[in-house]
Amino acid sequence: MCCFVAPMAEAIVTTVTTIVLEHTDKSAKQAGELQVATKKQTVCKNLKVLSKMLWGGSVLLAFEHVWHGELQAFYPFLTAASSPEAMSQMWHEVATVGTSMAGLVTVAWAALMAVRSKFHKAVPAEVEAHK
Repeated sequence: MCCFVAPMAEAIVTTVTTIVLEHTDKSAKQAGELQVATKKQTVCKNLKVLSKMLWGGSVLLAFEHVWHGELQAFYPFLTAASSPEAMSQMWHEVATVGTSMAGLVTVAWAALMAVRSKFHKAVPAEVEAHK
């Protein structure tokens, strides 16, 4: 019914966090704290990947709900909001399915970042070995 709300909420939080970190990164660069700025750039880049994954999934899920008539362009926007019983079922779906989807995307992102980090640490050692 509206399981896309949980990943969308996480996407909003990661987007806002990225914007705040980028703003403080600019402040750190102006203050001359290059090492802090570099770490924040890496965190921002990684959070942008998570944000894009979450936004993409949320948009696709929302489109799927529009396709099946569960989401509409007029009030009530969610067809499940028409009765209290359906609302209860909707919030249960958000709490179970939506949260588990958001968690799964976050776990996949963490695994991707771990593999990415592993390869980025291995590349300089290989480059120095070939010199």
